[in-house]
Amino acid sequence: MFTRRHFIQTSTALFSATALGTVATSAMAATKSDWETWDAQVTPANFDLETTNPWDLHDRFLPRRVEANAGLVPGDIHVDAVARYLYLIEEGGTAMRYGVAIGRDGLYEPGTYAIKRKVKWPTWTPTPNMIKREPETYAQYADGMAPGPRNALGSRALYLYVGNRDTYLRIHGTPYPRSIGSRASSGCVRMVMAHVIDLYDRVDTGATAHLYPAERVVTAQS
Repeated sequence: MFTRRHFIQTSTALFSATALGTVATSAMAATKSDWETWDAQVTPANFDLETTNPWDLHDRFLPRRVEANAGLVPGDIHVDAVARYLYLIEEGGTAMRYGVAIGRDGLYEPGTYAIKRKVKWPTWTPTPNMIKREPETYAQYADGMAPGPRNALGSRALYLYVGNRDTYLRIHGTPYPRSIGSRASSGCVRMVMAHVIDLYDRVDTGATAHLYPAERVVTAQS
């Protein structure tokens, strides 16, 4: 059973993930020059991770270094879907905390996942379930969406696996930064593009991502 003791200090419990798929085709391939151009487009001038806020986010969703609970593994990610926070555990008892958006009701899958891929400016293809559920939104991208600032996965994506199975869950950037703090996605964890660029550089392939339930669990108190 999950309790607050399992999470980062100032956190509660919860997370959400569901599905955004990707397709990598040579026709959609981007170059390093493209990456650099797009990075500059989505990163504000004189960017400071903890203070820059042209997106009008609530201050609590700006990245912060916070104290972590004892016993958490450096390099792991914990997503608290109640508070809308993602924590990256660091050496020395601290964590970097970022604001996120999570999946809408019924579109998340709590669990423990391995980050087996990291991609800069990924391509994206909606899953068949997404197309079936919202054809007016997703059918036009059935053959894939090319990378770039309007791509649904944004500037960076971390791919979540169970064993060798791709779950189609992602931690990724979004072209809709004002959705941060809400339940807006089709299941994945969204971040401001400039913030996920920072996270991407701190996360190693093979790290574990803990995605907590979307309901706060109350335990009896003695």
